Amino acid sequence: MRRILTCLLLTLALPASAQIYKYTDASGNTVFTDQPPEGQAAQSIELPTTNTVEMSAPSAPTSDSREAEQTAPYGTLQLTDLPSDEALRANNGTFSVSVNLEPRLATGHRLRLLLDGQPYGQPSNVPRLQLTNIDRGEHSLAVEVLSGDESIQRSAAVTFTVQRVNTGSPALRPPPPPPKPKPAT
Repeated sequence: MRRILTCLLLTLALPASAQIYKYTDASGNTVFTDQPPEGQAAQSIELPTTNTVEMSAPSAPTSDSREAEQTAPYGTLQLTDLPSDEALRANNGTFSVSVNLEPRLATGHRLRLLLDGQPYGQPSNVPRLQLTNIDRGEHSLAVEVLSGDESIQRSAAVTFTVQRVNTGSPALRPPPPPPKPKPAT
């Protein structure tokens, strides 16, 4: 099948390599044609050979070209709005963080949080991301840029501590109401 198709294409290309003739008509216009005119003196035009390019086989990428492909598309990618020296106070474990990103997020790219090294929440194109019901204690948080399902860049991880106040603690309970006076009998 492939040979038949190749022969057909070569047959169609033959007229493209036909002879070209040049002559001047009765009105003085220069005419180029592939048919020699009858009763006219025509000059045969020799065309230069066409340019051809040999197709080379693709080579395996070198480590340098792989590194160039993996360069970060974003000059700045970092989380903000997290305390660095003190605990993050979130009684219900819900808080939000911002992503500082330059240049702006490209079309088709999305942001996803990594909480303690694991993907957290759905990818989003909004640079303000919310975390819900996070346990108290120390955590690490990073953000990654996704293109489809592939991670193309990741920020440095930020370590922080979530402080949640236990409202069931006896120290936080309101004082009991004073006892009612006993009725006099």
